[in-house]
Amino acid sequence: MFTPPDNLAHTVQIALAEDLGPGDITAELLPESKEITAIIECREAAVVCGIPWVNEVYAQLDSKLVIEWSINEGDRVKPSTTLALIKGPARAILSGERTALNFLQTLSATATQTNQLVNLVSATTATLLDTRKTIPGLRTAQKYAVRVGGGTNHRQGLFDAYLIKENHISACGGIVAAITNARNLHPDKTLEVEVKDLEELKQALEAHPDIVMLDNFSLENIEQAVSLNSGPCKLEASGGINAETLVNIAETGVDYISVGSLTKNCQAIDLSLLVQD
Repeated sequence: MFTPPDNLAHTVQIALAEDLGPGDITAELLPESKEITAIIECREAAVVCGIPWVNEVYAQLDSKLVIEWSINEGDRVKPSTTLALIKGPARAILSGERTALNFLQTLSATATQTNQLVNLVSATTATLLDTRKTIPGLRTAQKYAVRVGGGTNHRQGLFDAYLIKENHISACGGIVAAITNARNLHPDKTLEVEVKDLEELKQALEAHPDIVMLDNFSLENIEQAVSLNSGPCKLEASGGINAETLVNIAETGVDYISVGSLTKNCQAIDLSLLVQD
């Protein structure tokens, strides 16, 4: 069972306001009393994600609408699968069409791509992570979709965990100084530091962070990093990782692999809403 984010209703409200503005003038062509039946069809293989957003779109538009889903959140479907049947006032169904499908196609894309990559590394001990490279306003939704696809969330934002990167390190006066300051400020927060070579990795390990991010390391250097790390610190590989390079990196024994394309490069799933009568 997947739990949607708390801000779902607010996100839908903003999306509807963006599309409807003061009112759908095209829907006014239809009699207010007219009722129709429509289906949502998926035209390609996908992991379906976004059902709660579709439900919320239509709940906010008209409480008399009825949606009957033939699949569950997280199900894999084949091309030409009917996902849902929608019955009710024609104006509301058509006014909500684009907003509902936008959520469904985007979140299904994230879940589908995540699932594909998770399956590639399923025989290894590596955990696939997302990043903060999300569509503005849809971070919690896309991170939810990553979970639906079988992936794991990295930090939610700048507030729930440290990720000390190159510019932070430079401004703080070095890796050890940055880690020390971070521990003093928020000792309860997970602390991750980014390194760009094996020498920086050695410095970082001596300061005992929780996680070290290996930024754009070669495969050989990731293997060396894993060999150097004898303590409880976890290692995360990051930087331009894709389906072609993922498995080899996972097989090095690295703990985490973060992939920004899960949320920033996803190709929307091909969906349609079709009126039946």
